[in-house]
Amino acid sequence: MLRNVEGSDVQVQGTNDDAQVSKLSCSRMGYFRDEFIQFFVRRASRRSPLINRGYYSRHAALRQLLEQFITAARAAGKQPQVLVLGAGFDTTWFQLAKDAGGRPPYRCLEVDFKEVTQRKAAIIAKEPALHGLLQQAAVAAAAAEPAGAGEEAAAPETAAAQPEAASCSAGAGKAAAAADGSGSSSSGSGAGAVHIDAAAGSVHSPCYSLAPVDLRDLGALEAAAAAAGFDTQAPTYILSECVLVYMDPAQSSPVVGWAGRTFPNALMAIYEQIRPDDAFGRQMVCNLAERGCPLKGLPATPTLQAHCDRLTAGGWAAADARSMDSLYRTFLPHEERQRAERLEIFDELEEWHMIQEHYCIALARNDRDGLVPPSAVGFDAPAPAHRLSLPALPPQMGPGATAGAGAGAGAGLSLGLGLSLGQGRGVGAGAGAGLGAGLMRPSGTGGVMGGGRVLPNAD
Repeated sequence: MLRNVEGSDVQVQGTNDDAQVSKLSCSRMGYFRDEFIQFFVRRASRRSPLINRGYYSRHAALRQLLEQFITAARAAGKQPQVLVLGAGFDTTWFQLAKDAGGRPPYRCLEVDFKEVTQRKAAIIAKEPALHGLLQQAAVAAAAAEPAGAGEEAAAPETAAAQPEAASCSAGAGKAAAAADGSGSSSSGSGAGAVHIDAAAGSVHSPCYSLAPVDLRDLGALEAAAAAAGFDTQAPTYILSECVLVYMDPAQSSPVVGWAGRTFPNALMAIYEQIRPDDAFGRQMVCNLAERGCPLKGLPATPTLQAHCDRLTAGGWAAADARSMDSLYRTFLPHEERQRAERLEIFDELEEWHMIQEHYCIALARNDRDGLVPPSAVGFDAPAPAHRLSLPALPPQMGPGATAGAGAGAGAGLSLGLGLSLGQGRGVGAGAGAGLGAGLMRPSGTGGVMGGGRVLPNAD
């Protein structure tokens, strides 16, 4: 049973809404394509160039890792599956499904607090673009499955050519059964059924599932994976973006260990804060604590090496961790960085490097069957030759769409990174930008401190 949400859980969940505004700003400025985040934002606002670039770098690095993983799994003729911990309002599956013409890109399970999944399920049920894509993907998966046959009977050439659709319907019966009950809504039938229960905070379909799970309850997490039709032997990508860091190490380490023991052919990507002991890091920690979002796990993983040690201690065969400052320079394709850097005037280079040095991606690997080798998936592997994501749309926000303009009231511009690039309150006739010094400004000196976990993409 899920326990009641108390204390900091509520504040951590609240950062989800702030982060979606920043994601929408980044998308509308042309940094990346996300045609679905608009459905999860009540009021759009243009963020500063520093915030936009921060979100872009994180999105680009994690998306490149995901595409490497999907490409490697498909090359091996296997069905990729993705588990998103603390998913919030993440829209990656929907965007990649649309980019693929309605074909499911992978089997996906997203989990989060029930209060979050209830809202997400309700929005999916309400918006035709979202539930229509679920049905389209379910039909595509069912059509790719030979009549009367399971995954094992799929024609080899079909499974190799379209593994993303060929086996999503395997295990769909378990998913459909889990969604039955009062208050549920359904479309389709059989292997192509889509069930959405907003009250329960759940969505079940052949290739996409959403489930209410408190990560402190490993039994619930394991049950959700089984209900979603996950195959523990299949190549699996597990994503945690600023999630485990909000948990006590005694609660987060079992999650890492469960994943390492359960999936022998898997990657686990963890995006989190590091370096809490310098001046910038101390202020970052203080800002979040004052907001009611203490970084409970950060003292146990303050360095890149500590992140690697946590993963290997949790049973993962290998681990690597690098700062976002390093990944932006060495991992992202040069031409893609140049494109993004031309989108907005940018002169906060000192603050940019400071922020990037305090965030990292840690990557754990189990590769028992050679399905996800470092040569194909990892920080030293090249970007896939065929990108699964379509290019970003042209910028849709003009110069007049600035956040917090007018009225003289400052808005806290969250990076979703636990910082605030606040705007001064009542400075002059309008809102004075608090970039630069605003990063380090203590509470009560005229800035609005903001930030929080970014679940990408969802916070």
